[in-house]
Amino acid sequence: MSSVAPAAATAATDFSKTARAATAALRSLFDPTPLVRNDFLSDRFGADIWLKREDLSPVRSYKIRGAFTAMRKVLAATPRQGHFVCASAGNHAQGVAYACRHFGVRGTIFMPVTTPQQKIAKTRSFGGEAIAIRLTGDYFDQSLAAAQSFCRSEEAHFLSPFDDDDVIEGQASVAVELIDQLAAPPDLVILPVGGGGLSAGVTALLAEEAPGTEVVYVEPAGGASLTAALSAGRPVRLDRVDSFVDGAAVAQIGVQPFRHLAGVDPARVLCAPENRICGTMLELLNIEGIVLEPAGALALDVLPELRARIAGRRVVCVTSGGNFDFERLPEVKERAMRHSGLKKYFLLRLPQRPGALRDFLEMLGPEDDIARFEYLKKSARNFGTVLLGIETVAAANFVTLCARLEAAGYDFRDITEDETLGGFVI
Repeated sequence: MSSVAPAAATAATDFSKTARAATAALRSLFDPTPLVRNDFLSDRFGADIWLKREDLSPVRSYKIRGAFTAMRKVLAATPRQGHFVCASAGNHAQGVAYACRHFGVRGTIFMPVTTPQQKIAKTRSFGGEAIAIRLTGDYFDQSLAAAQSFCRSEEAHFLSPFDDDDVIEGQASVAVELIDQLAAPPDLVILPVGGGGLSAGVTALLAEEAPGTEVVYVEPAGGASLTAALSAGRPVRLDRVDSFVDGAAVAQIGVQPFRHLAGVDPARVLCAPENRICGTMLELLNIEGIVLEPAGALALDVLPELRARIAGRRVVCVTSGGNFDFERLPEVKERAMRHSGLKKYFLLRLPQRPGALRDFLEMLGPEDDIARFEYLKKSARNFGTVLLGIETVAAANFVTLCARLEAAGYDFRDITEDETLGGFVI
């Protein structure tokens, strides 16, 4: 059963023809990304699970497809257009930079001042002398406004990361390739959703060429823009976005992508908690040696909750990107442990007397380990507050520890999920 409503499929008339033309044009840039069966996941879930490895494209994400396609079509229609502009903090910037060097045109890329140096350096290496990088604003929206203003003044062409029909057409090449790489269309495709360019393109292509293929969409819980749009019947701006899944954390899904996604059944859109995604990233890294960025792990993260639905079926998960800065690895491990209940933070009131710390340490179990301890003795006070970070090997150990502390009369508070305190002290 297709997740695409008839109206959306009708609107995509001849879409597969243009998408296949875009796919053919991409061959001047790179070969199809691998579609590989993953034995570990297949055995674990009792399904035939394949990974469409967009993390192995020349820029380690699918974004090069849309950037190249849009630029190619603009140059075909307006050969004298030699200047392209975009705003991006990551994968789209790298795709645009690569395409600019390929076509021999000038590119100006606006990035927030807060963009990690690793991403700036990679963008510069892909574009070389063809591009200029402008660091503007602390947040993406500020960079975007600056890019659009600059674009108007320079009469350049603005390349949207997702809200563009040509970009959508380019991203649809992912579906063209996976259909051609399999002997028969898959039973289910799991897609990550951010601004909607990839999900719109793949949805439109599958509606025409594999209408029997079911589609499931996954977006970060802290950036559920498709869920909000389906609820409102139109794209709406989220009041707040968690930027951790930076490749898919978008405040508002694109207008053009939503034309293809408006008929999606909301039950087919899943939200992945950011901390849980971290556990998925670590598992793929440690067991399979696959490096994925948070957005790249979205499709894999929901496999456990789809276990009954995918059993015995052929499933394709799109791993959309692998641009992961390993300086973030400690944060990823931290968040994964907190999600799995293996690490917690407490505020503990401790008597200010000799031996009080020793008494507390006797409360810990043999598998409990203090990962953080901050305490400053206050003068003329009977009690002081300790910030504790504790790691263990089984979540049930915290139940035992808390019971011991309560029985001993300790005053403590679990602040692991307290966003205000956690953001300040963790």
